[in-house]
Amino acid sequence: MKLAASLAALTLALLTGGTAVVAGHRTPAHQTALEEVVERGEIRVCTTGDYRPFTYRDPKTGQYTGIDVDMAKDLAAALGVRVTFVPTTWRTLMSDFTAGRCDIGAGGVSVTLDRARQAYFSEPYLRDGKTPITRCENASRFQTLAQIDQPGVRVVVNPGGTNERFARENLKQATIVVHEDNTTIFDQIVAGRADLMITDSSEARYQAKIHPELCAVHPDQPFTFAEKAYLLPRGDEEFKHWVDQWVHLRTHDGTYRRLSDAWMR
Repeated sequence: MKLAASLAALTLALLTGGTAVVAGHRTPAHQTALEEVVERGEIRVCTTGDYRPFTYRDPKTGQYTGIDVDMAKDLAAALGVRVTFVPTTWRTLMSDFTAGRCDIGAGGVSVTLDRARQAYFSEPYLRDGKTPITRCENASRFQTLAQIDQPGVRVVVNPGGTNERFARENLKQATIVVHEDNTTIFDQIVAGRADLMITDSSEARYQAKIHPELCAVHPDQPFTFAEKAYLLPRGDEEFKHWVDQWVHLRTHDGTYRRLSDAWMR
């Protein structure tokens, strides 16, 4: 029975032009995403455009900037193709990616087991973790989760990502305030409409840099261990191998450090 089903599937694939579907990416059976990208002359990058320093889309010009935007341009140059940024949100990132709207997902994407069920991750390029950011005068008040998880404490979160998940899993008494616009979320803390946010230490450091009123709380000792990596089509070993090699080289030849320092220092 299984043999017959396998033969039927093979016959169907041959009759339909020898195609296969890999995590929502419909490709000729003999091609990988690597070959498709080169043949197309374009690599499509899904990114939220709301998570500085990794990705930011200027609402006036539509232009993308950030560490992972610069890295994506480097990746495209290494392949000899152009790069196209595909807008997405944290809520729709995985559905957009698995639907084949893009070839890679980038922009400070945290490695999670849920995401890893639907897509591959590249070799990580950054170690990270959740840490609070608050007005500097309140930094001593919010050193621990126990201090944060108190009645009357307002914790602002952006919807659909790991920040909201962490807050809902760990805070039972504090008030969780959802703010839809991740590009203005830190203004809520500055203005006193929220007491703090728990986010990745990399973002906390960057936002403290551009908002003098805010301080990242122990960013070198975050509450969690996390890593940043790039989303890749599940099942495409050749494309993953190439991207892994690119990440490995760029994180060891000074390229990632140079691009990161331009934003973080």
